[in-house]
Amino acid sequence: MKSAGPARVERRLAAILAADVAGYSRLIEADEKGTLGRLKALRAKVTDPRIAGHRGRIVKTTGDRLLAEFASVVDALRCAAEVQSAMAESNAPLPSERRIEFRIGVHQGDIVVEDGDIFGADVNPSTMSPNTCPPCLQPLHRPAGEGSARVGAAEPASPPLPDKPSIAVLSFANMSGDPEQEYFADGMVEEIITAPSRIRWLFVIARNSSFTYKGQAIDVKQVGRELGVRYVLEGSVRKAGSRVRITAQLIDATSGAHLWADRFDGSLEDVFDLQDQVSINVAGVIEPALRHAEIQRAGRKPTGNLDAYDLYLRALAESEKGEVGLREAIALLKAALAIDPAYATAAARIAYCRIFLRSHGFQVSEEEMAESGQLAAQAIRMGNDDPEALSMGAHFSRADGGERLRPRPGAQP
Repeated sequence: MKSAGPARVERRLAAILAADVAGYSRLIEADEKGTLGRLKALRAKVTDPRIAGHRGRIVKTTGDRLLAEFASVVDALRCAAEVQSAMAESNAPLPSERRIEFRIGVHQGDIVVEDGDIFGADVNPSTMSPNTCPPCLQPLHRPAGEGSARVGAAEPASPPLPDKPSIAVLSFANMSGDPEQEYFADGMVEEIITAPSRIRWLFVIARNSSFTYKGQAIDVKQVGRELGVRYVLEGSVRKAGSRVRITAQLIDATSGAHLWADRFDGSLEDVFDLQDQVSINVAGVIEPALRHAEIQRAGRKPTGNLDAYDLYLRALAESEKGEVGLREAIALLKAALAIDPAYATAAARIAYCRIFLRSHGFQVSEEEMAESGQLAAQAIRMGNDDPEALSMGAHFSRADGGERLRPRPGAQP
């Protein structure tokens, strides 16, 4: 189905890296030809290869300014830190008046892509570079820590560790030998993340942040520094026939020490029990004071039907693939609801997918929106202790203005 907006226009969330040269006018006045030559060489040897190496795209270069787009904030920050490190080495033998020093800023926000260029309120602040800011720093619209970061010659500052126990659950490796089973491994981790998230004194990093490292060779200490967590959980999932094996290991990200490792075997019919076992063991190692009863409450099953759950995991994987994937995800979620009409999380995610499509300019009929309002209300009513169902239902209500979730006259509470 075609977008309701103009042709060749796309909206997406992106990390924007903006860079300029501190004191560029002074350098040009002193040696125009030499400055332009050195800047061209630095871009060829330093900035451009590192942007490409971190899966970035150069949007435009104008004079001393450069604008690049990344799918991941982590990739953008790593790229910026490497560029500044390389620039420090390049400038070391030069007198201060001849040094080319970049100011780099990274900002995350919603952008509009048209004919290869990017636009939007979250792009404009990044492209402004007043001469009043110090070398190697880029002033951004929002304070650092609220979607923006300033990157100087040193590595970007690490987020402080929270006062309470904190953990990042990384993507589990799919050991099944079948790429089609990737959704199952990701879905297992989604559930493992959700259970500890319900424990009020445990700080759990969101899936979107921890999955940034998927498919990469990682340094656990670096992950801990970049995400601001004390513990990292990693592992693998192997699915063979009706059997599944989960291996997991918990690592102290501050020291790299292995605190706990275990293996969990069972049948697919026991998959929720396996997830609970992993969650309980992890929580027990992180904070002995966590009460077992709290873990049990956190282990509420989203559905008792394995077929419905499998469809839900497939929908999660499809929802990452743009408009076509979101529409396929809705079809899969409807199939899951047909099997288990009380599956609150599946109902809420249908509403969430549709409001996402509409807010990004894709066509969603009024009948579909009305149905989504009923599903969101149903999810909120049934999922009273399911944070996923409640958050997605609330997101639909807020984005839609709340009208469709208001009880109709004569409706049952």
